Amino acid sequence: QVHLVESGGGLVQAGGSLRLSCAASGLPFSTYNMGWFRQAPGKEREFVAASWSGDSTWYAASVKGRFTVSRDNAKNTVYLQMNGLKPEDTAVYYCAGAWTRAFRSADFGSWGQGTQVTVSS
Repeated sequence: QVHLVESGGGLVQAGGSLRLSCAASGLPFSTYNMGWFRQAPGKEREFVAASWSGDSTWYAASVKGRFTVSRDNAKNTVYLQMNGLKPEDTAVYYCAGAWTRAFRSADFGSWGQGTQVTVSS
């Protein structure tokens, strides 16, 4: 059974940085496609970034140039480095995993518990 655990959320001022981590267990991590989603109160869950198996990445337009996704297959961990944070980045951030490249939350079969990111103005 796949198990994902996020860490690294917190409160930061606008313009600041945070790095989220997502540790995975129960799978051959290097072949797993990892995504980061976020959900703000009253809003739909948004696909933010992905680290595909094979080391390619994808970013939503809203975060491109500010966020960087990376993975360490030896540590079974995917990271989301968030720079230039804005108040509108405030949300609960989730990591998720899928066996194929996916863009919809319904296509990700494994989810972490979420970590809160709050950006103050």
